[in-house]
Amino acid sequence: MYRLLIVDDEDIITDSLYEVFHRLMPEKLDVCKAYSAKEALQWMARTRIDIVLTDISMPGMSGLELSEEIQAFWPRSKVIFLTGFSEFDYAYKAIQMPKVRYLLKTEGYDKVTATVTEVIEEIEYENQMSKMLEQSREQLYAIEQAAQGDYIRHLLQESSGHSLCEERLRDEFAKMNIGLDPAAPILLVRGHLTYPEHASYIERSGILTKARIVCNSYLSEKTKQIGIIDKQGDLLWLLQSNEREELKFNNHLVRYLEGTLELIQETCLESLGLSLAFTLSGDVCNWNEMSRQYERLRQLQLMKIGGTGIAIIVTDRGEPLEDPREQQSKEEGQVSSKAEMLAGFLEAGKAEKFIEALADLSMVMLHENSTATRKMEIYYSIALTLFTYINRNGLCREISDYCKLMRLEEHSSMQEAVEYLKQITEQLFRAKSPESKENAASVIEKICEYINDHLSEDLSLVRLAELNYFNPSYLSRFFKQECGVNVSEYIDTCRIRKAKELLKEDEYKVREVAVKVGYEAAHSFTRFFKKATGMTPQEYRDALAPA
Repeated sequence: MYRLLIVDDEDIITDSLYEVFHRLMPEKLDVCKAYSAKEALQWMARTRIDIVLTDISMPGMSGLELSEEIQAFWPRSKVIFLTGFSEFDYAYKAIQMPKVRYLLKTEGYDKVTATVTEVIEEIEYENQMSKMLEQSREQLYAIEQAAQGDYIRHLLQESSGHSLCEERLRDEFAKMNIGLDPAAPILLVRGHLTYPEHASYIERSGILTKARIVCNSYLSEKTKQIGIIDKQGDLLWLLQSNEREELKFNNHLVRYLEGTLELIQETCLESLGLSLAFTLSGDVCNWNEMSRQYERLRQLQLMKIGGTGIAIIVTDRGEPLEDPREQQSKEEGQVSSKAEMLAGFLEAGKAEKFIEALADLSMVMLHENSTATRKMEIYYSIALTLFTYINRNGLCREISDYCKLMRLEEHSSMQEAVEYLKQITEQLFRAKSPESKENAASVIEKICEYINDHLSEDLSLVRLAELNYFNPSYLSRFFKQECGVNVSEYIDTCRIRKAKELLKEDEYKVREVAVKVGYEAAHSFTRFFKKATGMTPQEYRDALAPA
């Protein structure tokens, strides 16, 4: 999904264009609007913008000045200047700028919509060309990336207990062709890929390589970075701002990365059919804190993402981190992180992933070198996950003999205990099959309830996604899949229904009704209402009045 921002200081023009594009291609285009360049910059700082349709002459900051700011925020963004001015100077300046088009307002809506459609096709073509270039670089990167991956994994382990020498790092970075500055702080991003079920090792390896190249191509535009595969098989990037970037961009780095990661998610889904979830640092850290920050992202992934397979982005907002040495000690004596993974797979209905993780833990329980204490810890961590889920979801009747989960001593051997866990797991997933639909219905119900309760507020796709921790594009597809209509169509329906209710009473004037259903300009509300009902709001109210 692409995001279009309409900017004009004349609200009647902004609202009219918004209504046109709002209905043009709702499944492909998320439309936002701003009534000034300042408001447009707020949108830029908030989310990724792909296309900007802006007036070229506005008070405070012109469209030409705004376009320069746009390129600093989102370098891939395309700009379309729309103006009533036909002076040569304006046109000449606009034409000289990269990635811009110039239209006169007198050319009409058809020309404007045709131009936006052309820009979308151009973006799609560029994405396709990027994909082809990415494929050609796969083999060139393979050997170097393998060596760099080994080195960074070693560095992660070393930084957990020792102070890293800057001069030594500088020398090693040069030898390994790592383009990062050991004197500058870094920001970490961790990506978790959901593979197709039944994919072989070779297939997974190929998918992972393609996903890495897509990610690297986007992240390299504004940052210096190195990407590796961590010890859990997930993607990990260490990033720094390019030296040439201004301080203004450095302050915008985290928001820029959130928008870029969203774009990566969409590209991976559209071109590779893959779901990719990210956790990223909310602030930079020095090299000695790298391992500490990495552990934080790993924990966030387990808690917020688990095995859901949902393309979400979670930013670490700076909560205190646990000492990694303490965390390592915990993991040596316990398997809480594995239990969290199992719980995540169970909640998401990922039977294959749950069974795969269970098999890994079972091997430890049955290994002759594992101590009795460790075997008990692993068994009870799995058993407690299953027991808690069964009780919390009222599945006691569907699962036979589940109370035996918390009585290891009733099993004649560890082998028998492992087989029992497998049987309970199979029963649980059979009983759970309808549950994913119920979870989806619960999420949709929450979104719909918020929309109905906040019709006068910001109901943009970006805002709804922020409230529910979704990628905006994913939310759009998810809502359409579950409800059969687009989010924008549902909002319009709610606004019409609420407007009709308010118009039945004489308490509110038409312009007050407009504000209550999300329209600041009465004329925009009138046009919207008439298009939906065939009558203006006043005509509708008059028709309800007793004769």
